[in-house]
Amino acid sequence: MTEALIGQGAHRIVVLTSDEAILPEVQDWLASTFHITVLNSREEMLSLLEQVPIEALVADVDTSLGSTEKCLAFIEELRRLNPDLVLMGFTRAGSKAVRRRALSVGIEDWFVTPIDFQQLQVALQSALENRRREVEKRLLQQEASSRTSFCDLIGGSDQIRLVYDAISRIADSNATVLIRGESGTGKELVARAIVMTGNRQEKPFISVNCAALPETLIEAELFGHEKGSFTGAHESRSGHIEQAHGGTLFLDEIGTLGLALQSKLLRVLEQRTVQRIGAKTSKKIDFRLLTATNEDLEEAVNAGRFREDLYYRINVVPIFLAPLRERIGDIVLLVDHFLHLYCGANNVPLKQIDPEALEILEDYAWPGNVRELENLIQRLALMVSGQVITAKHLPQQILYASASKQESLLIPEEGISFDEEIARIEVAYLQAALRRTQGRKAEAARLLHIDPQKMKYLCRKYQIRANN
Repeated sequence: MTEALIGQGAHRIVVLTSDEAILPEVQDWLASTFHITVLNSREEMLSLLEQVPIEALVADVDTSLGSTEKCLAFIEELRRLNPDLVLMGFTRAGSKAVRRRALSVGIEDWFVTPIDFQQLQVALQSALENRRREVEKRLLQQEASSRTSFCDLIGGSDQIRLVYDAISRIADSNATVLIRGESGTGKELVARAIVMTGNRQEKPFISVNCAALPETLIEAELFGHEKGSFTGAHESRSGHIEQAHGGTLFLDEIGTLGLALQSKLLRVLEQRTVQRIGAKTSKKIDFRLLTATNEDLEEAVNAGRFREDLYYRINVVPIFLAPLRERIGDIVLLVDHFLHLYCGANNVPLKQIDPEALEILEDYAWPGNVRELENLIQRLALMVSGQVITAKHLPQQILYASASKQESLLIPEEGISFDEEIARIEVAYLQAALRRTQGRKAEAARLLHIDPQKMKYLCRKYQIRANN
């Protein structure tokens, strides 16, 4: 049975049933408001979904597909196919088990015959309106997210958006890139974003932290070695440069390489070949080089610690990552991102951060940059027992370094006597002015921009002795 009951409304609704006895009421109550199609088979429903956008399904779970279980299994399938589809169901039996099963597969509202079709009409209108708001909200969030994130980078500040723009411009090129910034700013994330958005994304990405490798091993790690080329070389092994063939090599903390290795790396970049330790021939290598450093390479060149010719080879496209303390507005975005990430990863309810705690985080200088913030939020997600993270949960070094902490010290948790504090301040100013004027009240009054009579009154009030 396929029947179209075209109403005046724009919402497309499917009624899935083989019970023709309910069609008059469907016509009277639903077709007057919605665009209604009546179906009674799985194939018809799937075919219609491919042709037109369906917004809601009202399923007769008893008769539509031969059995209640088949119908509920199909509804579960539809929920996976279209999470935004409004699903409602009705039955002729009042079984609680069937109702629980129906709700578990995604049915949002449940009716037992005889159906009050006016109530069903209202429920559909309300559900469709709620779903419209949800979809609009999600689209707005996605739009906002697209402006404040790029691959795994999070932020919407002017500084980080310049980085997004630079990545987009050079991703498909083969230009060598030097990523600069303090430790913890996310230099490797920038390198990965370049690869993820470029034409080598399906090729190898080899990341090497030059500072983490001992000087005695780094040459073999980078260039590889042949069997027997040195003590312990029991088999031939390709190096990281060779492994990056066709893809991208990322050398983090390149400023820590010794001068001898810098010379060998320069030769690789000039000739695009690599020779393993102990090998007699070289191999042609196609790779893109990305490098990163938190050092002042210009100063290192001037001091003779870094080869000038290698510096110019790697500094083709510089990308600068600003420290977190200069990325205005990004902390709130990063906190929200890390809370979602680590609450979800640890299967704990999503936590929120109250405005005072967030203000303290925004005032902090973050010497460890994004890495320090991420570690803190991960710890708070795990260790804070309540749902709201407050200032008292923050580490002491952050509290003491924050300007907001000074306000907390000014007004302690137990509060203060306002009148006593004002009196103390008044006495301090009066005494300072009198000392400045050698106890002459008239001159002290002029210094404090108050009336001389008020000066005399305050001195009597606080029992301050001074000259007339």
